[in-house]
Amino acid sequence: MTAHTGGREQRDRAAGALRRRPVQQRSLERYERLLDACAGLLDEVGPTALTTKEVAQRAHVPIGTLYQFFSGKVSLLAALAERNLDRYLERLGRRIDTEAPAGVAGFVDLAVEEFVAMKRAVPGFGHLDFGLVDRVPADPADLADLADDQHLLSADLDNNAEVALRIQEIGGGLLDPTAFPLAVRVGLECADAVLKLAFRTDPDGDPALIAECKRLLRCYLSDPTPATSPAPSS
Repeated sequence: MTAHTGGREQRDRAAGALRRRPVQQRSLERYERLLDACAGLLDEVGPTALTTKEVAQRAHVPIGTLYQFFSGKVSLLAALAERNLDRYLERLGRRIDTEAPAGVAGFVDLAVEEFVAMKRAVPGFGHLDFGLVDRVPADPADLADLADDQHLLSADLDNNAEVALRIQEIGGGLLDPTAFPLAVRVGLECADAVLKLAFRTDPDGDPALIAECKRLLRCYLSDPTPATSPAPSS
């Protein structure tokens, strides 16, 4: 299964869009080094203290080259979030192809397991997975860069809505949009909260909370029928 990458076009229209997408091999290598450096520094200093100057120095790339690709810090973070999502979907797609999960429950287990595996092993993922894990305080000196951290992946959708859409697409017939008009988005919001809790005090994630996250999603997504709104009182 090929991971859906349509989010790139969405993000290119966002405030943090890339200035130039690399094409040549040398440019691609520099671009990837910059993202790797950004991820490593996130683990060391966090998103607020991160600077483009330090990223360029860590990547051994001239600062001018960084600004050929990125308009600033939010653009750099957006590109890293997009790479994280692409890699997650690629990993999940391989698991689906290999294991052929039966039904929504099997898909949910694989989706949670791959996210947890990346959370444990991928540099910077504890601070920035598909968006900033924790909201950044509104520091006037940094406000221009991080004011719109909820739209790193798309100009039109917030980060979780874009992730839900792309997970729904990779799920194929398991998550039919006509049967799951809102369920995947709501389930993702719930999973996001539970997994944040799981990793808040345990760097490897609390196993009991990870198991509860799976159980929550299995139970909820097994019946996608939307709740009916109460009739208005007369």
